[in-house]
Amino acid sequence: MNAPEPATATSAEPILLMRASEGVVHLTLNRPQQFNALSEQMLAELAAALEQIASDRSARVVVIAGAGKAFCAGHDLKQMRANPSVEYYQRLFADCARVMRQIQSLPQPVIARVHGVATAAGCQLVAMCDLAVAAKEARFAVSGINVGLFCSSPAVALSRNIGRKASFEMLVTGDFIDADTALARGLVNQVVSLADLDGAIAQLAARITAKPASAIALGKELFYRQIEMGIDAAYQLAGQTMACNMIDEVAQEGVDAFMERRAPRWVG
Repeated sequence: MNAPEPATATSAEPILLMRASEGVVHLTLNRPQQFNALSEQMLAELAAALEQIASDRSARVVVIAGAGKAFCAGHDLKQMRANPSVEYYQRLFADCARVMRQIQSLPQPVIARVHGVATAAGCQLVAMCDLAVAAKEARFAVSGINVGLFCSSPAVALSRNIGRKASFEMLVTGDFIDADTALARGLVNQVVSLADLDGAIAQLAARITAKPASAIALGKELFYRQIEMGIDAAYQLAGQTMACNMIDEVAQEGVDAFMERRAPRWVG
């Protein structure tokens, strides 16, 4: 499947594009001339879109992509330098953190479609997505250290995706890693050619949408809650979650279908 040529935004175009098809919502960061930097406006648009998607029962999977040559180059440094105050920076980073947490708390799985560079908060965005598929040409870095700014917020997401030493090396050197290295370290799930990128994401999304939405949502919430707990608390939460899941009609139909050797008849 050939990937479409990325669109070039004009001043009249929205900075965040949203379209839905067969249960998959595509969000495209649309500031290609700025390498899709996360401006205040972009973060606000993302927050509003994610809030809308969270309550949309027809939305089963979300794909986040970038227009132009890059996935996302992180925060808008020009905008940041124009507002040199601690109060402004605290508000900006709090807004960014809220968007990142929205992605994690969304009931639908979120897939990052990475076709170019993903740097600083752009790399953080990849790490916060539940899944990521990258083109072979994609590159990743937390490069703030190159301008004297340690990528503290990206460090939260990065260190929860890849090992401590690998993430710390990226943070203190600012060096890029290629897509294959990102795959080996667990930052992305798949690496494919650019021509196959949309097809690979469509296949992954289809495998998810074939499963019951309630079980996926319940499982995603459990996954992120338990991962921050000690093992005893995690097992207690997991047991409670599985017990509630098991009495749900969706799971009961699935188990009955398995025992009766037939396809499950899920509703919704």
